[in-house]
Amino acid sequence: MFDYVIVGGGSAGCVLANRLSADPTIKVCLLEAGPPDTHPLIHMPLGILWMMRSKVLNWNFNTAAEPALGGRRLFWPRGRTLGGSSSSNAMCYLRGHQVDYDAWTALGNEGWSFDEVMPYFLRAEHNERGASAHHGAGGPLNVADLRSPSILSRAFIDAGEQAGLPRNDDFNGAEQQGVGLFQVTQKDGRRCSAARGYLAPVRQRPNLTVITDAQATQVLFEGRRAVGVAYRQGAKQKEVRARQEVLLSAGAIQSPQLLMLSGIGDGTELSAQGIPCVHHLPGVGKNLQDHLDVTLVQASTKSVSYGITWRNVLRSAWDMARYLIFRDGMYTTNGAEGCAFAKSRPEEAAPDLQFHFTPGRLKDHGRDLRFLLGDGYSLHVCNLRPKSRGEIRLASRDPLAHPDIRANYLSDPEDIEHMVRGVKLARRILAGPAFDRYRGAELVPGKAVVSDDDIRRFIRDKAETIYHPIGTCKMGRDAQAVVDPELRVHGVFGLRVVDASIMPLLVGGNTNAPTIMIAEKAADMIIAARKTCETLASLGSPTFQTQTQADFMPV
Repeated sequence: MFDYVIVGGGSAGCVLANRLSADPTIKVCLLEAGPPDTHPLIHMPLGILWMMRSKVLNWNFNTAAEPALGGRRLFWPRGRTLGGSSSSNAMCYLRGHQVDYDAWTALGNEGWSFDEVMPYFLRAEHNERGASAHHGAGGPLNVADLRSPSILSRAFIDAGEQAGLPRNDDFNGAEQQGVGLFQVTQKDGRRCSAARGYLAPVRQRPNLTVITDAQATQVLFEGRRAVGVAYRQGAKQKEVRARQEVLLSAGAIQSPQLLMLSGIGDGTELSAQGIPCVHHLPGVGKNLQDHLDVTLVQASTKSVSYGITWRNVLRSAWDMARYLIFRDGMYTTNGAEGCAFAKSRPEEAAPDLQFHFTPGRLKDHGRDLRFLLGDGYSLHVCNLRPKSRGEIRLASRDPLAHPDIRANYLSDPEDIEHMVRGVKLARRILAGPAFDRYRGAELVPGKAVVSDDDIRRFIRDKAETIYHPIGTCKMGRDAQAVVDPELRVHGVFGLRVVDASIMPLLVGGNTNAPTIMIAEKAADMIIAARKTCETLASLGSPTFQTQTQADFMPV
């Protein structure tokens, strides 16, 4: 029997396991469906290319056919190991914009304004540049400058300035807009995932139990109170019990799936799957949002990129030696080295476009190895605040089956217009004088794509996810809300959701650091609630002599 059972050993789950088990009187169990994070390519930054292809460390989800993208089914990779997607992402450290969190508060989520969440970003962070008004020092998540950025990434910065963007050396500082290099979640040239930063240092705590290769199949209820979790480990079905709370940190795809499998969701939809309804909560799985991304690719006339070339093959042994001995060189790249934030129109309140620059030719998430042959560079174009909304549904009541993902990209016509303007700006940047000495032919979309209609067709034919699904257990008090601002699931007791699925709106940037912030804040809320109940119980309240903390939580 544990006090808290955490489902999902990803970015949020690792934070919760660390913070809650810091009290030796609290017993914590962390369940992770994947294996331990022992594979060496997890920790080598360039190993991200392998992680995209792994059949073990990647969930390898796919969406349903997307109507506005020519009926294509999009590949949605997610991390399946300790650290979750922080063990397989591009390590870009970004928080988003102040307006994002203030918008959460405007929707009725008190306590989530930018000023109120900023202390949790700072607590999580150890920035190698040192502490400042915008950065923390001493936190578990190491944030560093890229050790060996490509000469092409430097050219991208110069070209961005030539296109009118200001130079920006800190996208998490006073101003987000501009062009520069990412800071990355790395330490000593190795990936600093949530597992490495938060979990590894505390794995030996006697009050913390970590169970890997254990896929949760159902939240167990007694009445409307969560009391534990059923999980599959190998061929065996097992259970683990929680005295206080069950904490779902399975991510924007699997947290809503697990809620529905457990009888929390739209009652009609649950009935159609033959699942008894514990509580009718129609917002579960709805409000799905993601950053859609399209990539422009340019050939390089000089052999300076990270493509599969004779130059890189011949020097691979030297580069590996540099990595193993000095922890620098090509193997420390995060893939997406350069970044830019821009407004597609002057009237935008905050940058609505993000660009990721890759010093190599990229196609199909790096899985198309033939396209990697040769020198080139790529520029991603992303619409930061899409209005389109999708949903996660149950494809089956089988808990091991992948859910039905309907991203519904570009269902709002305004979204594609942001991307059209973004493609035009990307071309202006790539046409800058800084690239003159490297620029070959435009490989994607190619010189035949000229008009706005041509660009729209290109986006519909080629756009992909850039891996930021959120919102499917959204925080709020409206009819579609799943959790309250304390992240407690509406209508039941002893159950919270703590991961990116609680975001009511997408943030303007990458979502890993915000997910870690959410878990940091949730840990404080959980601990505060526990202390309040212990205090009341010590005062002899008869209510608290017969009810646990989770029982007493308001619906």
